[in-house]
Amino acid sequence: MNLIDLFIDPVFRAPTLGTLFMCLASSLMGVILLLKKKMLLAESLSHATYPGVSIGILLLGSFFSDFQGLAPLFVILGAFLTSFLALKFILFLQEKQKVSQDTSLCFTLSLFFGVGLLFASIMQVALPIWHKYTQMFLFGQPATMTDIHIVIYGALAFVVVFFTWLYFYPLKASLFDRHFSLSIGLKVTALERMIFWLLLLSLIVGIRSVGVVLMSGMLIAPAIAARQFTHSLSKMFLLSAFFGMTSGLLGNVLSILGSLLLSKPEKTMTLPTGPMIVLVACFIAFFSLFFAPKKGLLFRKWRLISFRLRCIEENILKNLWKKEISSKNDLVAFLGVNRIFLRFVLRRLLKHGWISVGQNRYSLTLDGKKKAARIVRLHRLWELYLTDTLKLNVEKVHKTAEEMEHIITSDLEERLTVLLENPILDPHSQPIPKKSELI
Repeated sequence: MNLIDLFIDPVFRAPTLGTLFMCLASSLMGVILLLKKKMLLAESLSHATYPGVSIGILLLGSFFSDFQGLAPLFVILGAFLTSFLALKFILFLQEKQKVSQDTSLCFTLSLFFGVGLLFASIMQVALPIWHKYTQMFLFGQPATMTDIHIVIYGALAFVVVFFTWLYFYPLKASLFDRHFSLSIGLKVTALERMIFWLLLLSLIVGIRSVGVVLMSGMLIAPAIAARQFTHSLSKMFLLSAFFGMTSGLLGNVLSILGSLLLSKPEKTMTLPTGPMIVLVACFIAFFSLFFAPKKGLLFRKWRLISFRLRCIEENILKNLWKKEISSKNDLVAFLGVNRIFLRFVLRRLLKHGWISVGQNRYSLTLDGKKKAARIVRLHRLWELYLTDTLKLNVEKVHKTAEEMEHIITSDLEERLTVLLENPILDPHSQPIPKKSELI
C-alpha cells in the first residue's frame, strides 16, 4: 500500500478524506476557542453529546428498529439537542446563578456525560446490539465511514473555512478586544452565536471520527502547536489547519501500518484510528512547545542561559576595567561562582580576544577595554537617569543599573545621552566614559 491508495482505495478513501476534513474544521475552530479562552467549553459540550447519542439510539432501537439506516440521523439530532441544552445550561449557571466559569463547565460535563452513561447502561441490557453502536462514539470509529461521510465532513470543512475567511477581520477585532469591537459597531454577539453554532456542528460531526472523549483534543492540540510559531492570526489559522490535517493523515497511516505489523496469523490486532489521530496531534503540540524557535521551552531556556552567561562575562570585563588586573581568586569572590564554571567563562573571553592572562592574573586587551568601558558607560548613564529624571535615591540606583546595563540597546543609549545632555559624571561623581573613546 502506498500513500495514494489512502485517497482512492474504496476501503481507505472515506476514513482518510473524512478525518482530513474533520481535522481541518476542528483545528480552525480550535484557534478561535483558544484565543477566546473557551477550550473547556469544547470539552464540556463534546461530552454533552453522548446522552443525545444514547437517547437517539435507544429511541431508534425501541420504536424504529426496522429503519436502521436512520441511525446517523437519530445520532446527529440527539447529539445536537443535548449539546445545545448543555450550552444553555452553562449560560444559565454563569449568568443567572453567578456560578464561576470553571465550576459551571465541569458540573455540566459531569452531569450530561453521567446521563449518557446511564442510558448506555440501560441499552446494554435492553438492546445489546445497539449498545455496541453507541460505544464507537466514545472513541470514534472512522474505519467504518462511507462516502457519504466525505460529503458531510467536506461540507462542514467548507462552511468553517468560508466563515473564517468571510469574517476574518471582525473575528480578529473581537478576539483582540471585544469591548472595542462593540464600540465601533461590530455585531460581536451575532458573531459569537455563529461561532457557537459552528462549534456544536464540528463537535457533533467529529465524534464519529475521534469520539466524545477525545474530540476536544482535536480542537486544542493543533491550535496550541500553531500558537508557538506565530503571533499573526492569519498564520495561526493556516498553521493550525496544516497541523490538524497532518494529524489526520498520519493518524490514519500509523493506524493501518501499526495494525498490519502487530497482527499475526492466529490473532488480529488493530490500532484505533481516532486515538492515533489525537496522539499524533498531541505529539505535534508537545514538539512545538519544546522546539518552536521563539516560544519553545528549550530555545527559551537557551536564550536565558546565554543571557546570564553574557551578564557574567560583562561583569568580569567591568571588574577588570575598574581594577585593571585580577586573579582567578578575586574573580571567584566577586562573582560568587564555582571555579569550573569561571574557567569556562574565562576561556570564552580569551577566545573573543577581550582578556589576556599572565602568571595566573587576567587583564583587558585593547578590545576588552573598549567593550568594558561601554558597559560602564551604560551603567552610569542609567544611574544618572534614575536619579535626575525619576528622582530616585542615589544610594538605591546601583542595583537597578546593574540589571539594566546588560539590556540597554544602542538606540536607548543614544536617547539617554540626548536626554541627559551628554553628561560626563554619574550621580557618584565618577566619570562616564565618552562614546568617542569606545570606537
